[in-house]
Amino acid sequence: MKINFFQEDSKFPSGLRRTSFRSIVQIIVQNESKKKIDYINFIACSDNYLLGINQNFLKHDYYTDIITFDYSESEIASDIYMSMDRIEDNAKQNKVTKLNECYRILIHGVLHLVGYKDKKPEDKKIMTQKEDYYLRLVE
Repeated sequence: MKINFFQEDSKFPSGLRRTSFRSIVQIIVQNESKKKIDYINFIACSDNYLLGINQNFLKHDYYTDIITFDYSESEIASDIYMSMDRIEDNAKQNKVTKLNECYRILIHGVLHLVGYKDKKPEDKKIMTQKEDYYLRLVE
């Protein structure tokens, strides 16, 4: 099982505990999925970098904080792109640290991988509850 962190044109916040977060990812997958992890790549990038991905691959013309590409079949395999610009703005808006918001978005991406949706209000509520639960394990 591989959980990797890459940086394109932005960096993850200082203080990100990659080793302990890998353990949280394993807990999420064990609790929420029957699949095992082959690999998950978390990629830090800017708004413009992620906008290009959004436009080219999803045909969406707007900024977003995260895009999850799920290549899973029998095991979880994914690239998760995260805009550090959006994370910083979200942190200010939600009055939390950038590091806290980064963890929330990392967890959000993993929850998508194990099957959680967030388009409908009732799904978003469940997703937020799961994010809050797993975020407490990080702190």
